[in-house]
Amino acid sequence: MLDAPDLLRLLHPFLAVTVVMPLIGVAVYFAVQTRQRRLAVADKAKTTISPVVGKEHVRVGQWLSGAVVSLVLLGLAHPIFKTLSQENVWAEDLFRGVFVVAMYAFTLGALVLLYRSSSRVWRGTFATLTGMGLWLVGMQPGVFRRGYEWPVSHFYLGMTAAMLMIFALATLPEIYKSKSWRLTHAALNTVAVLLFISQGITGVRDLLEIPLQWQEPFIYQCDFENKSC
Repeated sequence: MLDAPDLLRLLHPFLAVTVVMPLIGVAVYFAVQTRQRRLAVADKAKTTISPVVGKEHVRVGQWLSGAVVSLVLLGLAHPIFKTLSQENVWAEDLFRGVFVVAMYAFTLGALVLLYRSSSRVWRGTFATLTGMGLWLVGMQPGVFRRGYEWPVSHFYLGMTAAMLMIFALATLPEIYKSKSWRLTHAALNTVAVLLFISQGITGVRDLLEIPLQWQEPFIYQCDFENKSC
């Protein structure tokens, strides 16, 4: 039987599977369609691809960027606030608790302002602030970062994918104006797709390693190095 903390822990992978992964598929589909239509128009060839695919790709890409950043914040929330509660931070170190809450609000606010910014300077500023906020939240105690195996860390791979989504959102107007920016966008988001695939693998692995709440006192007494209890 799953307790409330276990159900909250499952919210992150549930939304990843039901919301983010479908958005990735739709965004990739429209990206391919947009590329094919652009090449056909350049070659003056006939095409049945609708001219609205470019706008649809942009719209879905914007949804995806926001969903990825929000999902990262959600995934970090459970271990961070669980640690704050266990360490009685609200009574013994109020500044730390207020700082964490402020960083969540700061990051979400910067993301909203990034969506609303039109000039290059402000887009760059709010993209930087959003990325900084994510890293400051992610570096809080309680987050399992798997630093001893960072190349296959769900945390570091996910944060890298989130940074690429923020960058894509911030450089959207430039993609319309420059071929080099479009090629850069395509290359970086190909990397992002590979990172999202890796998230499916590393996320399932980490879920297998996380015990249920009632099992934690017993499981954490085991010798993980020698694989014995």
